[in-house]
Amino acid sequence: MTRLMLGRTLERICKGVLLLCLLHFLIMMILYFDVYSQRFDLFSRFNNGRNGSRNNVSGAAGSGHHYYYYNLSRPNATLASYLATGEQLVPSVQPETNQTPSPKPLPPCPENPPGLVGRLLIEFSSQMTMERVQKENPNVTEGGRYTPPDCRPRWKVAIIIPFRHRENHLKYWLHYLHPILRRQRIDYGIYIINQLGEDTFNRAKLLNVGYTEALKDAEYDCFIFSDVDLIPMDDRNLYHCYDQPRHFAIAMDKFGFRLPYAGYFGGVSGLSKKQFLKINGFPNEYWGWGGEDDDIYNRITLNGMKVSRPDVRIGRYRMIKHERDKHNEPNPQRFNKIQNTKNTMKKDGISSLTYRVVQVKRYPLYTNISVEIGKPPPRPIKG
Repeated sequence: MTRLMLGRTLERICKGVLLLCLLHFLIMMILYFDVYSQRFDLFSRFNNGRNGSRNNVSGAAGSGHHYYYYNLSRPNATLASYLATGEQLVPSVQPETNQTPSPKPLPPCPENPPGLVGRLLIEFSSQMTMERVQKENPNVTEGGRYTPPDCRPRWKVAIIIPFRHRENHLKYWLHYLHPILRRQRIDYGIYIINQLGEDTFNRAKLLNVGYTEALKDAEYDCFIFSDVDLIPMDDRNLYHCYDQPRHFAIAMDKFGFRLPYAGYFGGVSGLSKKQFLKINGFPNEYWGWGGEDDDIYNRITLNGMKVSRPDVRIGRYRMIKHERDKHNEPNPQRFNKIQNTKNTMKKDGISSLTYRVVQVKRYPLYTNISVEIGKPPPRPIKG
């Protein structure tokens, strides 16, 4: 009898456990489908909100559409955490506006750019091609223009090169100077002023042409005038303008890395627009080699300015060796002209410049301006 009652009791207990398990299973299934429906509803609302925002972006103002956004701004909040708790995201109405956020102003470029290398190894033995130089400088835009993307330069610089029959030198110049100028965080454009024809070369007049033509292109306030065969050996020699006219190439290898004389202003120099106009630009009447840089030095000093120069250890340059150009023979009148700078600088300069532009062509690495600048006056007959 006792065994029979014990068996029935155990049977009832087992049935009760089974019923409890079944009830637990049903409750779990109900909870699962309830949470699943909430998650599905949340995703649909989230997608509807995104679609509504897209419609508002493409639609006109006042069309009746509204922007929706979801507040996920709580610390460490993510969409997944909201889904896990089953919390519903409440759409909020964002006021419609046609205004776009203005970009933050760029900081000024540092006076001493951090990416400078210092002393550079300059050599001209390897073959150079324009294709190679172009691949090396993908950030330079058409016409040889570049602007630093991350800072605001103090100067907008036009670099002007007087030119004729120096294509091979130009390749080396572009190869070395573009990377240097970019590291210096300079906003610049490169202008090659090509003298057409085979008449006597006139370096200073071509520089005046470069100044005038570059200003037609952009609002430059600094002008650097460089021979195409001179490469700086130190990128700390910063190519921008200074409080006084700047002479950059103070220590060329052909002069034993020394300044040849105190009044030398040749090779590479720079003037601000204000300084350039104060001296009436450069002389136009120096046909042939020599004299024009001394005339420019005289113009600077006669107008109460002083020439500034970098440290001799920084202002070092290498010159590409070459034979003297044809039709650029030494000017026999240069010494007399230099002595008369005070009398000629008011009437001979940018104010009296005449020339004719034949072609302006913008290449990937520079702007080429081909010009006719006339012929030298006949030399007086000796006797």
